Amino acid sequence: MTDRTTEAPTAAAGESKLSDVASVRAGGSQVAAEQVLQRVVFPRDEDPLDVRALYIDEPETLSSSATVVSRRSVRVPSHSKLSFASYFNAFPASYWKRWTKVSEVVLRLKVRGAGRLDVYRSKPNGDSVHLQGTHVSSQDTWTDLEFRVSLAPFEDGGWIWFDVFTNDASLEVDEAAWTTDLDLPRQKVVVGTTTIRPADCVTALKTLGEDPQVLDVVERVVVADQGPQKIRDTEGFDEAAARLGDKLQVIEQANLGGAGGFGRVMYEGVYNSDAEQVMLIDDDIALEPDGVLRANAFARASSQPVIVGGQMLNLQARSRLHTMGEVVDIGGAMWRPAPGAVTDHDFAKKPLRRSKKLHQRVHATYNGWWMCLFPREVIERTGLPLPLFIKWDDAEYSLRAGGHGYPTVTLPGAAIWHMPWTDKNDATDWTAYFHTRNRLILAALHSPDEVKVPIVKQGLKLALRHLLSMEYSTVAVQQKALEDFMAGPEGLFESLRTALPEVRELRKHYEDAQTLPSAREFPPPSADPVMAEGLLKPPVNPAVIAARASKALLHNLKEPNREAADRPQLNVPAASARWFLLGNLDSATVSNADGSGVAFRRRNPEEFRKLGLRALANYRRLGREWSRLREAYRAALPELTSAESWKQVFDQK
Repeated sequence: MTDRTTEAPTAAAGESKLSDVASVRAGGSQVAAEQVLQRVVFPRDEDPLDVRALYIDEPETLSSSATVVSRRSVRVPSHSKLSFASYFNAFPASYWKRWTKVSEVVLRLKVRGAGRLDVYRSKPNGDSVHLQGTHVSSQDTWTDLEFRVSLAPFEDGGWIWFDVFTNDASLEVDEAAWTTDLDLPRQKVVVGTTTIRPADCVTALKTLGEDPQVLDVVERVVVADQGPQKIRDTEGFDEAAARLGDKLQVIEQANLGGAGGFGRVMYEGVYNSDAEQVMLIDDDIALEPDGVLRANAFARASSQPVIVGGQMLNLQARSRLHTMGEVVDIGGAMWRPAPGAVTDHDFAKKPLRRSKKLHQRVHATYNGWWMCLFPREVIERTGLPLPLFIKWDDAEYSLRAGGHGYPTVTLPGAAIWHMPWTDKNDATDWTAYFHTRNRLILAALHSPDEVKVPIVKQGLKLALRHLLSMEYSTVAVQQKALEDFMAGPEGLFESLRTALPEVRELRKHYEDAQTLPSAREFPPPSADPVMAEGLLKPPVNPAVIAARASKALLHNLKEPNREAADRPQLNVPAASARWFLLGNLDSATVSNADGSGVAFRRRNPEEFRKLGLRALANYRRLGREWSRLREAYRAALPELTSAESWKQVFDQK
């Protein structure tokens, strides 16, 4: 076998001698499973057509398309070109160069038929470089090929992929994989989820159990079942359980939120198993099972223990990459896309090779627990999650682990499909309580003392925006969150069981928190829709913002029009429900983010004054007591995250 590295020169007229670029074997031995870094895979039969762009890049001008024979095999018709410069099948070399001990990757595959294979890489700026290539002519038998590529030039970014060209005959590709010659340690993984949506969870479990090679690295599948409908009573569960066999463990417990459910998975994976890794996945996802193998391999090959996160694809538009990597800005205690990260990218419209921004390596500081793998050592030293129920527990955990020297890597090609955040009301519904309280806890634990200034300013600004938008329930639950945070960390474990019922009970008293099926439940709007057009344009100039805010503030202190109490002035779509429009109205129906219903919002000057004064008092107090609260939460952290404390919670009935 020849030991060729990157950018081997090609011969005249684009021809390369086979012996110069690849080692060819007929019926060669299989590479060990421990050496496979990333398999080349294709869509499942049940996958919708729009996922195809994530696996193969096909020119739209071809008269016939490639045939997916199986999850590991594809047939390229004659007179065609097929590129594997795709999200799931290109190799994200820069991440492997930066974080693992792999210095050379070996593409191994079987081919049958006639055509040509070429291997390419990209630079951080997206430019393509041809590396190696060979002709293939083997009509009746399978031929094994391998191509070796050094990872030396990938420090700042770049992918590796291969293309297939055919002329008068077709060419089949089978069992292609990006591999290493290193003997990586074999490590088992506990895969776990927590569910209150059992039907979605059953689907994910079925997918997880369909691939024998995936199950071979899985020691156990733990389901922390927390919903009112038990997963064991859900249609399809028996089939899922049969696929997983004795690897499946279902634990029924009270609804302790994502923190309690995922914390239970971590606890079982570390303290009740011998597995070297624990992977968390959400229940309401569509799973690419090969992601389990990729995260497992990356962790095994890493030069130091790292948290391996999966990227999020859009469950509603399956060819779109929703998030590529995220960071927490500890100076402002707020999450956002990582520097250089691309969001909402559609591979069906712009394939990987034509997307310049997708080739630089992105550095994340945390990864959501829609898909996230932890080496045992990370959990043993970092502890279990904070008892936050939901929201910010994943971000806080990565920051805490980072403080112990364990970075987070969000790995391209290891991903799940998840509902996008744009279709959720989680900034205004009952989850607003957990967003507010838990963000403050994260800031108290990890941000500098100066963070209190932006938190107070931003908090008051957001409270005013919600009040001007007639979202009184949102402000009410946010103020409860502030008050509970300022009460200290002592009640956090108890709040796992009590906070959600309390918040739901509180929201029952606010009309804007009640949802009706449609605006047809009300009389037609009384105002001229043209009136809204002039109010929809967001103010940008600070002077204009101040002027419009002052006008809206004065309007909200006046008594509303009586007719508006029963008849909305406007029907406002979710995308238009902004303070600079709603702040000038007396009532409106406002659609939910997912379009499933509307809320009737009516202006209430008394509630506006009461909640506004409460917010002002709370944020003043927060500023005064911030330093004391930081010390209290930091002192309580070891107990809040200890296995012993969590075991007491899990043992409660």
